[in-house]
Amino acid sequence: MSLSVALLVLLSAVMHAAWNAIVRIKGDRLAVVTMLSTFGAIIALPGVILLPLPKADALPWLIASMLLHIGYNVFLANAYAHGELGKVYPLARGTAPLLTLVGSLFLVGEALGPLQVLGVIVLGAGIIALTFDRGLRVLVEAPKGAVYALATSLFIGGYTISDGIGARTAGDALAYTAWLFVLDGFPLLFYAVLRRGRGVTRMFAENWKAGLLAGALSIGAYAIVIWAMTVAPIALVAALRETSVVIAVVIGVAFLGERLTPARVVSVAVVLAGLVLLRV
Repeated sequence: MSLSVALLVLLSAVMHAAWNAIVRIKGDRLAVVTMLSTFGAIIALPGVILLPLPKADALPWLIASMLLHIGYNVFLANAYAHGELGKVYPLARGTAPLLTLVGSLFLVGEALGPLQVLGVIVLGAGIIALTFDRGLRVLVEAPKGAVYALATSLFIGGYTISDGIGARTAGDALAYTAWLFVLDGFPLLFYAVLRRGRGVTRMFAENWKAGLLAGALSIGAYAIVIWAMTVAPIALVAALRETSVVIAVVIGVAFLGERLTPARVVSVAVVLAGLVLLRV
């Protein structure tokens, strides 16, 4: 991976962390993620209209990714419902690069050097370490949250591989991104309204400004990632993207008054070590 591509992926990680900080909204998490996905779909609509259609061979990957993204949102909302956000989210996002690494090596057949493989493993471990900020209590106090988080990581790994292959097949990463967000956002809105009813419309009405900004950052961040996976190994891009979780910690400490605990310091140090091994 070239330095310019790596820096762009790290920029997308900053954008990802920023929209996560913006949507730290109290309330039903399914309504929150639905609001984000819906605004992302609305922003992507002009791309669907104006950009060339992705190649037909990309359609199965688009459909697979749509289903996997919806599953991700539903399972992540359940993880939040059964566990603390700051614990279940790093567990999901830190495990995902490890699963993506396996898929990249054995399903896609991408060749990575030993240090790159080690770098992905170390980086993932550093992110997972944030889950255990207070020891193993998260597994004892919220076992359902941990199970949902691990299931969520399966969806992340799945849609990352699917999007990487799909974008390469589509011939136009931006067009693929636009179609993905539209296909992902509106079905999730339909599902959420069926499940939550007025709770979803109330979330939109009360938080539409934050949702619109977060949606714009979300589609921008993921468009960079999808493009990067067409020019660099999927596993490396996925690992770099997940540094957003550590960046979110830095944002929380610097701007939101959160504590910098020893566990968080260790986590950041381990992630930095992983980046060194990836030669970023």
